[in-house]
Amino acid sequence: MGHLSSRLSPLWEEPGVRRCLWGVVVVLGLALGGAPVAHAESASVPPSAKAGPRPLERLFDNTAVSDDTRPGEADFDGSGGSLSARDLTAAGWTPGRTLTVQGARLAWPRREPGEPDNVRADGQAVRVRGRGDALAFLVAGTGGGDASGTGAVRYADGSVSSYRLTAPDWRTGPLATKAVALPHINTPEGQLAEKARLYVVTVPLARGREVASVRLPRDRALHVFALAVRPSTRAWTGGWAASTSGYQAVGPWTDRTLRLVVHTSAGGPRVRIRLDNTFASAPVTIGGATVAVREAGARPAAAPVPLSFRGAAGTTIPAGAQAVSDPVDFDVPADADLLVSFHLPGTLTAAPVHRLAVQRSYVSEPGDHAGDTAADAYTSTITNWPLLTGVDVGGGPGSVVVLGDSITDGEKSPTDANRRWPDLLADRVRASSVIPHYGVLNQGISANRVVTDRYPGDGVSSDSGGVSALHRLDRDVLAQTSVRTAVVFQGVNDVRWGATAEQVIAGLREIADRAHARGVRVLAATVAPCEGESLCTAAADAQRVAVNEWIRDGEDFDGVLDFDAVLRDPARPARLLPAYDSGDHLHPGDAGLAALADSVDLGLLEP
Repeated sequence: MGHLSSRLSPLWEEPGVRRCLWGVVVVLGLALGGAPVAHAESASVPPSAKAGPRPLERLFDNTAVSDDTRPGEADFDGSGGSLSARDLTAAGWTPGRTLTVQGARLAWPRREPGEPDNVRADGQAVRVRGRGDALAFLVAGTGGGDASGTGAVRYADGSVSSYRLTAPDWRTGPLATKAVALPHINTPEGQLAEKARLYVVTVPLARGREVASVRLPRDRALHVFALAVRPSTRAWTGGWAASTSGYQAVGPWTDRTLRLVVHTSAGGPRVRIRLDNTFASAPVTIGGATVAVREAGARPAAAPVPLSFRGAAGTTIPAGAQAVSDPVDFDVPADADLLVSFHLPGTLTAAPVHRLAVQRSYVSEPGDHAGDTAADAYTSTITNWPLLTGVDVGGGPGSVVVLGDSITDGEKSPTDANRRWPDLLADRVRASSVIPHYGVLNQGISANRVVTDRYPGDGVSSDSGGVSALHRLDRDVLAQTSVRTAVVFQGVNDVRWGATAEQVIAGLREIADRAHARGVRVLAATVAPCEGESLCTAAADAQRVAVNEWIRDGEDFDGVLDFDAVLRDPARPARLLPAYDSGDHLHPGDAGLAALADSVDLGLLEP
């Protein structure tokens, strides 16, 4: 039955689902491609099922949001606690506002403070339509810990699949995975200076099937504000991407235009960009944006092409959300530098950034210079990528996503040279006559770990090591454009900072399981040696070796890339081969990065 069947619980194991309004459903399993292979239903249907599925807003039975002056009008958690309407407005989460998070468009309830705005999950049947790769829920728990349960998806062809939904608690859940955190909690006794969290959680769908309705789990501590099908991105290929590594002080910039330089792995006849306000507490306004092929520096080869957002020249991105530009006809070359320019009309003192760009980009003098054909206005440079996280190109075969740390991110790679090892892998993919010309998306973050957050996930911080690979997996891999294969090359930072092999292995296994449940192929790379670096002690190396022995067994992955064997010194296997060492004994230099890219069996990238 493949990876999916071994990871999804049978529907009949949940009594709440067994009593659902659809009757007794038996799910024999999901095929590897995600299509239900068989199901059967009882002829006995409770009378309450005759009304059929209803829109979510007609099921609202709980009030989560209160006016700050009338907190007693809401009781989200059964103890009088509620969300502040003022805080939500300050974050850009206004009634009826559509928020795009992890590629899914979710509407914040169009309700006034004090009106029912969410449903407590109790097996309700919800009318939902669409085709896509995942079902996205805007949720929070109120039981003091995770709220979870098993629900079901009914498709238009009558087939059914089950899913497991877990909602972290609104007061104690991890900030690293929240969609938005609000600074206060309202209570009848007064406002508390305590963060309230809301989460977007996605679960797999059977690929290619049209969703007709969704049965919620049974856990009344699990609150659902919105749900939607995340549409497939199969008409697009990822041309370039970068992960948000933290929320850092910038500028400050007032009425400035950023002109960011990015290098494409794949090309196509259309283009769109993605801007992410990840980890933010306030909206950011984009006055206008353009794209152009770069000639040199901040100078475009031709007049920049204007971009739009749902038909408008600019957009305001709520805290924690993203904006995707409208598709525009534009010939994007592969293996080329693009200039993505966007005007920031307000004042920006902090922003989501990818810190280690290994690429110089540009900031203008005051004014909207996104459409400038000259470079004169761009008088200063930056070496990070604020806000911009993706450039997609029309058509193509899809994307390979590399999830990694500083070795993948480009530490010790020359600035402006595009010689990170994923860049060199993309060169090989484009030249190949054996496999399709996939886009190669670099989702490396310097200092990142598998199981521990470096950046806590909220607030302005100087730490740009990102949230853990486990906490960023949905955003940086599963929600990436037309992802076909994921390559995971992480673990050295975990063992250098005291994690055990068992902890790293458990994290890598979870990554593989979650990706396989979405139909994504997963390759694991062994962890490179680092003897001689101050934290790479003999004890850390023993943990690294144990992780690599488990990876080489290959049972949890679709293929193994033995990067340890490529980079190590045969005479001293705990250290890098001197010819591959950048000098710090941790990061490969140019020759080592090239050796990594050359060692990849391209056939393993093919699903």
